Amino acid sequence: MSELAVQEREQNDLGKREYDRADMSIVKTIGSSERVATNPSLEPPFPDTKLGIRGYLRLAGISRVIATLSLYLYLDQYDVHLKHQKKRLQARRATAYTLTRAAVFGEWLHRLRFGVLDAFLRVLRKFIVGGAATKLEHQERQAVWLKNKLINLGPTFIKIGQSMGTRADLLPLPFVKELGTLVDQVPPFPNDVAHRIIERELGRKISEVYSEFDPEPVAAASLGQVYRARLLTGEEVAVKVQRPNLEATIKDDIFILKRVAAFAERFEQLNENADWAGMLREFDQTIHEEMDYVAEGRNADRFRENFKNWANIRVPEIYWNATTNKVLTMDFIRGTKVTDLEEQERKNISPSKVNRLLIKTYLKQLLEDGFFHADPHPGNLLVQDDGRLTFFDFGMVGRIDSELQSKMIDAFFHVVSKDAAGIAQDLINLDFLKPGTPHSVVKPVVERMFEFHFNLKLKDVNFKELTYDLADVMYDYPFRLPSNFTYIMRALMTLEGIGIITDPEFNFFETAKPYAKEFMLKREGRDFRKLFVDKLMGRDEGGKIDWNRTWKLAKMAFKTVLNT
Repeated sequence: MSELAVQEREQNDLGKREYDRADMSIVKTIGSSERVATNPSLEPPFPDTKLGIRGYLRLAGISRVIATLSLYLYLDQYDVHLKHQKKRLQARRATAYTLTRAAVFGEWLHRLRFGVLDAFLRVLRKFIVGGAATKLEHQERQAVWLKNKLINLGPTFIKIGQSMGTRADLLPLPFVKELGTLVDQVPPFPNDVAHRIIERELGRKISEVYSEFDPEPVAAASLGQVYRARLLTGEEVAVKVQRPNLEATIKDDIFILKRVAAFAERFEQLNENADWAGMLREFDQTIHEEMDYVAEGRNADRFRENFKNWANIRVPEIYWNATTNKVLTMDFIRGTKVTDLEEQERKNISPSKVNRLLIKTYLKQLLEDGFFHADPHPGNLLVQDDGRLTFFDFGMVGRIDSELQSKMIDAFFHVVSKDAAGIAQDLINLDFLKPGTPHSVVKPVVERMFEFHFNLKLKDVNFKELTYDLADVMYDYPFRLPSNFTYIMRALMTLEGIGIITDPEFNFFETAKPYAKEFMLKREGRDFRKLFVDKLMGRDEGGKIDWNRTWKLAKMAFKTVLNT
């Protein structure tokens, strides 16, 4: 065989391998997405002995809700998915023409199948999502359906629904609004059951602990409900009691969700842009912490200690002699919701000042304390008549180790200094890239995206715009949201939502910038002083002072002083 023929054969083999890879990519994109969207409970990857009949019935109910929502969201964003699928089709076609006529004919058949599937999905989308005139009505109806299904599925899914209700970047607005009502509209469980739990936990009759105890709860949440009462010593208190059989219910639901997640891991398309298994592990850990009211009380004490020098922040006192793992007794504090603008105006409270205070507390929590309230929805934040901001419900908290905190400070440092290359490196350092991805491929993309935003005025940039742009980049490139950022992003998105409600001109970056600089200067200055002293004293072990960073820090400090 001639050398030319050998080269041609090798080229055809290489082209065929590329064609096969492109073919598998299309199959995964269309076939697997539709299969999972329509029936994620197929072939459950766990032994029959693990679940009884009731377990399988619950698995079927959960799978139906997940499948329906997945299908709806897929069809709602079908144009976006189609754009990327067509790119792959073009690549397949170009490769096919470098091969044999049979490959070209096979590509023609594949495109025909794709066209039929596309036509079917468009008809299905018209029926499920609706057209331009009916889309909003369809969304509102689907959102109500989803909320009711989550309530019927119980505490685990109410909690998940509350988290979803803060994600305007993932769900249409009617879904966000409807799921947001889960905070306030969770059905209570019977009072006699609550009384029995309290007496069993405290080992005493209610009348032996409380001189007053309201007959009806003042609030019902996903994991428990709250009663107003008064201790025998005279203090007015709130008594939170956990829902019955909660631990067993949560454990069973987590077991089922892990099996669903394990099944979903078979399909790369579902796991490209999010660490679902990692997020489920974090949810599992967090919700078990949230079920332990003793841990919640300790979290409240720690948060109060962190803000002991802030006269405008209040945290309820915990009464430990009337607190157990399932019953929590604390100060009863009256106030106005942070989003109730009319009531705040009536009481001469400035919503914008309250919002700036809230942002400042979170920057302290994230950049200084490494310990933050992970559920800052309006039901957990009250403004007192004197303007003080009160935090409630410390069952869900986040912890940031010193290494992650340092990386986050670096990222904010680069945002403030408009260093696009630095931000690109920060995303790599923070583990936003999938393992094995060459950094040289993605750094220019991130740099271009952030340079565009840096050309905008800071007040014109918000999280939602950045989230949409990042979502597009993450679809095309190998990015993913690390599991340890799930609750950080949730808290920040919730804060921006509160800010937009309380102040239409609100911009998170604009509001956060001066406070973030303050905390950064404090933290970085302390670290620099230690490094500098260690260097002078000869105590460092190969540590180097980053003089470029130090110069930027000095310039920032100088500008900060001039602006004060």
